[in-house]
Amino acid sequence: MLRKTLKWSGLGLLGLLLLAGAFLAHSWYFKPVSVRIFYERVFLEYVVDDPEMLTRLGLLDPLGIRAHNRKLTDASPARETWAREKLKRDLDTLKSYDRASLSEEDQHSYDVLLHFLQVQADGDRWAHHNYPVNQLFGVQNNTPEFFATMHPVRDRRDAEDYVVRLGQIPVKFDQVLEGLKLREEKGIRPPRFVIEKVLTEMRAFRATAPEASVLYTAYADRVGKLPAEALDEATRSALLADVAKAISTEVYPAYDRLIGWFEQLAQGELGNHGVWALPDGDAFYRYAIEAQTTTKMDPEALHRIGVEEVARIQAEMDRILTGAGYTEGTLAERIRALAESPEQLYPDSDEGRAAILADYQKIIDEISSQLDPYFSVMPNAAVKVERVPAFRETTAPGAYYQPPAMDGSRPGIFFANLRDVAEIPRFGMRTLAYHEAIPGHHFQIARMMELKGVPTFRRLLPFTAYSEGWALYTEQLAWEAGFQNNPLDNLGRLQAELFRAVRLVVDTGMHHQRWTREQAIDYMRENTGMGEKEVTAEIERYLVMPGQALAYKVGMLKILELREKAKAELGERFDIREFHDVVLGRGAMPLTLLERQVEGWVAGKRAGA
Repeated sequence: MLRKTLKWSGLGLLGLLLLAGAFLAHSWYFKPVSVRIFYERVFLEYVVDDPEMLTRLGLLDPLGIRAHNRKLTDASPARETWAREKLKRDLDTLKSYDRASLSEEDQHSYDVLLHFLQVQADGDRWAHHNYPVNQLFGVQNNTPEFFATMHPVRDRRDAEDYVVRLGQIPVKFDQVLEGLKLREEKGIRPPRFVIEKVLTEMRAFRATAPEASVLYTAYADRVGKLPAEALDEATRSALLADVAKAISTEVYPAYDRLIGWFEQLAQGELGNHGVWALPDGDAFYRYAIEAQTTTKMDPEALHRIGVEEVARIQAEMDRILTGAGYTEGTLAERIRALAESPEQLYPDSDEGRAAILADYQKIIDEISSQLDPYFSVMPNAAVKVERVPAFRETTAPGAYYQPPAMDGSRPGIFFANLRDVAEIPRFGMRTLAYHEAIPGHHFQIARMMELKGVPTFRRLLPFTAYSEGWALYTEQLAWEAGFQNNPLDNLGRLQAELFRAVRLVVDTGMHHQRWTREQAIDYMRENTGMGEKEVTAEIERYLVMPGQALAYKVGMLKILELREKAKAELGERFDIREFHDVVLGRGAMPLTLLERQVEGWVAGKRAGA
């Protein structure tokens, strides 16, 4: 009887497994019966085909699945075509679900994903209107940084996977080169400054001895910290020798091929132009505005708003500078005089740079402990301040943020560019720390990654206007909360806001009104008081990322508009903590959906009064 029972139990279990397998197969290859399964399938299909993203997210490693750490993501034109076709299929599948029959939460997920997929599909005609290798990002600097900061080295297996992954760099570089040649055939060539700076960067990287390369030194540092039981000395030495050999025989020749391509490009007729000079460039810029701001704002209107905001902010700054005794010269000249004053600068030394990083961390720690009056939910992930890797300093922005790993193995990182201490006057440090870390990018992104009960894509999907708008909004919020009571700290906040207002002017100026690179540099220098090197790096950033710089101010203005409207309608019932929960509590989204969320909250508060 027992044998018979076990037999039927085994058959029953087998049947259940077969049914589960059939269900999973159907959900993977056909339209899933549940939209929530579809949401997860969309995410999984993208991420399983992107081993570098899997490493960054740290989703599978805790489960013992680590094969992706031996691979680099396919960067070939064929994969790009596959991704675009898959996106269109996903969009069609999403539209086939009956939105009205979904729960309110699933409707929100539907709307977020629909907007994202639709905008991407609308941009298919300009799929190659970009510069995959430029002074800010590309395989030439992203790859070394990925190996140095992202690839885990926790044990012998990770250490060996690092070497295997290094060996795939030639394939990845050749795939990127194939895409560059395709763009050349389509008449899409990068500006001259991109070619010149990328060549300088790659030649310098290539000229470094293998044992001095960041690919080697970062690895040596991390394997050196592994205990002997995890990696014995003989194996450690052998792996280090393998890394040096791979850099010399595989990585550097891959750089040589990319250098050769850019040297060939440099011989042609090139200018430092906006995207208007590309095929169908004017229409592409309008698309870029919509993709980056999640609005359909007109470039002329954006330009006008920028000019008006520049005038308003400059008037506030003038009052502070006058009160501080800076009365001679233009606004920009007075800001530069303040920024160059000895009391504003750190020593140009290793000690001075270490002090900058320590002071940024103190600013973050201070505000982190005093946010209860403004937020009811805090992120769990920690954030730390680190220096931008030396090999990236020259062309990298003044600061940027790197999100934490989803498994908690890596904190969020605020990278500060310390190439020139003269670019870091003390009066601007608070604002930058608030923007990049808390309550700005880290606070918003870490909280989004920690959301519960939502599709995975909503914990990761970025919307530039939302994220950058929030970070810029928090600069003002920190001032309102009393963290910039020193008038000069408030001047730093205003200069940062002025900087974003100027972006509206110069981005539309270069890409729509056909300003020259030099004209944009002059305008930003004359209106912000920023240093020439910093301004040049910014203007060149906007030239390779059309429309992205518009998102900051557009997003901030929308959040402020929604807050003031809610205050006006709710009066004493307005609660700033509740407002922030509404803005942050469902993750990033297009500004149109954010407006709907806030309006729904206000209506609910009024109905419940």
